[in-house]
Amino acid sequence: MKYDVIIIGAGPGGIFSAYELMEKKPELKVAVFEGGNPLESRKCPIDGDKVKSCIKCPTCSIMSGFGGAGAFSDGKYNITNDFGGTLHEHIGKEKAIELMEYVDEINMKNGGEGTKMYSTAGTSLKKLCMQNKLTLLEASVRHLGTDINYVVLGNIYDKLKDKVDFHFHTPVEHVEKTADGFKVIYKDGSDECRDCIVSVGRSGSKWMEQVCNELDIPTKSNRVDIGVRVELPAVIFSHLTDELYESKIVYQTAKFEDRVRTFCMNPRGIVVNENTNGIVTVNGHSFEDPAKGTDNTNFALLVAKHFSEPFRDSNGYGESIARLSNMLGGGVIVQRFGDLERGRRSNAKRIAENLVRPTLNATPGDLSLVLPKRIMDGIIEMIYALDKIAPGTANDDTLLYGVEVKFYNMEVEIDENLETCHKGLYVIGDGSGVTHSLSHASASGVHVARKIASGN
Repeated sequence: MKYDVIIIGAGPGGIFSAYELMEKKPELKVAVFEGGNPLESRKCPIDGDKVKSCIKCPTCSIMSGFGGAGAFSDGKYNITNDFGGTLHEHIGKEKAIELMEYVDEINMKNGGEGTKMYSTAGTSLKKLCMQNKLTLLEASVRHLGTDINYVVLGNIYDKLKDKVDFHFHTPVEHVEKTADGFKVIYKDGSDECRDCIVSVGRSGSKWMEQVCNELDIPTKSNRVDIGVRVELPAVIFSHLTDELYESKIVYQTAKFEDRVRTFCMNPRGIVVNENTNGIVTVNGHSFEDPAKGTDNTNFALLVAKHFSEPFRDSNGYGESIARLSNMLGGGVIVQRFGDLERGRRSNAKRIAENLVRPTLNATPGDLSLVLPKRIMDGIIEMIYALDKIAPGTANDDTLLYGVEVKFYNMEVEIDENLETCHKGLYVIGDGSGVTHSLSHASASGVHVARKIASGN
């Protein structure tokens, strides 16, 4: 089949590319190739009854399928250039914000209306953080929730399905340059296109590296974020979450001067497993519907590690730590903060008697046997720093799940159009190593679609 545009990956970047092409240039013949399931078929087998932990499905329904890894996230769209990626370095700060706001408008038109927009503008919490050697990053945050996010994605798919060819369960194996475009090769065949948009997300990092090697596309090493997911009573962080919903707080450790940050805050949410390339890590979700809420709030504490030459495999470093956790705990490990501080592993009895009830069935253990001392020390410092603005954070009963790893793709060399050295081949979303969030990835998809639609 000969297409005008082929999009590889049906995550936020790919979806918003297809949506914008449909809006701006409906006569174009567009296809989307996705290795995972359609949205309605994405279901994690963990039910808490018969299946209590990750069984390592061949294709993880949490990570792959229509909507990408963001489909079952808690649907937070952060409108900011302060975090979430470096898209603004390619297209400009004003343009990046404009595109993120446009993405928000689309979400509101497709089932997100009525959800709340939070903002750090004018908050007194910024001063409270500064007084305690913490930095609150600025952002506007639209919280859709896992439930409304699913509705929005379903409505967008309904608009796309008759105008775009979707090929699910069709992982692309290779991309080849042709005389007048590109050939996309998969198990049972191949299709050609004039323009190709690659949007494979973080789970496609190894494949993206392969494509760059085959097509001689320059890349550079990116960072990896390693840490834990914290779970504590929702009331401890309620003064932050009620006003800001998600607060991105950064702390520079006194001991090593490393930067530790909060990430993906889920008020009254749940802790969940993720399967990335066969490695089980931890994440968090929350819902818009108050009836689905829990008594707990969870968030990640992450330490960013950058590596210099000759070492370039930052993801491999993160994977090795996650594999160690899987080896010791059979998956995710959970530990009471009090046990960590006393140098002892948590066991089933201590977890059962803990005042904070875990929302994920994880293996009690000792995270100090998994995480490098420098990272562990930074996390402990951060917990005590947060305890000053949210007393109770450093309680013995606070739960730590490990490990949480945010893998970032090798950063692909792309220009202001997000185009590679091969004309017509674009790399967007988290697969580019440039974006690290739902809003930035979606905005990058719109940006490229407009470029293609304009014909320039």
